[in-house]
Amino acid sequence: MSTELEAKFKLDSHDVLRDALRACGAQHLSTVIEENHILDRNDGALHHAGCALRVRGCDTCAGTPKPDTLTYKGAKMKSRFKSRPEYEVHVSSARETLTILQNCGFAVTLSFQKKRESWRLDDCLVELDELPILGLFVEIEGPSESAIQTAQDKLGLGDLAHVHRGYVGMLADYCRDQNVSDRVIRFQCSQGPLT
Repeated sequence: MSTELEAKFKLDSHDVLRDALRACGAQHLSTVIEENHILDRNDGALHHAGCALRVRGCDTCAGTPKPDTLTYKGAKMKSRFKSRPEYEVHVSSARETLTILQNCGFAVTLSFQKKRESWRLDDCLVELDELPILGLFVEIEGPSESAIQTAQDKLGLGDLAHVHRGYVGMLADYCRDQNVSDRVIRFQCSQGPLT
């Protein structure tokens, strides 16, 4: 088990942040389009416990290919930043993993795409995220609050307010408010089903 520890910020543009990353000597790792599928039991047991089960597939646009993953996230822990237990394994096929879980009684409750640009800055992973509906964000994930704060300050994000809600919660609210019954959120130019 590892502990996910991250800070998230809403941005108007990624351009200035990319320049800051380059100026700090950060290393670009990859740019991918993710297909994220959130699963739960029919009674919503995981959601009600504050936990999450996710299957993620990635199409790599640039950099090192990212593997498909199966991730379980536990309930949030008390922290200045977003912190929760996390178990993650690489899987050979997101599609086959979804099929296995669905045959074990889990159902997909939300599917969404995300464009993610990953950078390594010191001990932190800096993710430039773009999501349909929600827009642009940056997540800084690191081994400690002090490491995240240092990266945040280096990148000129020290004055920005943290976004404490997850993408899943924000997109689920959008689906509810806009009566999106299939709960599939994708970029306008995307074709075909999310699998």
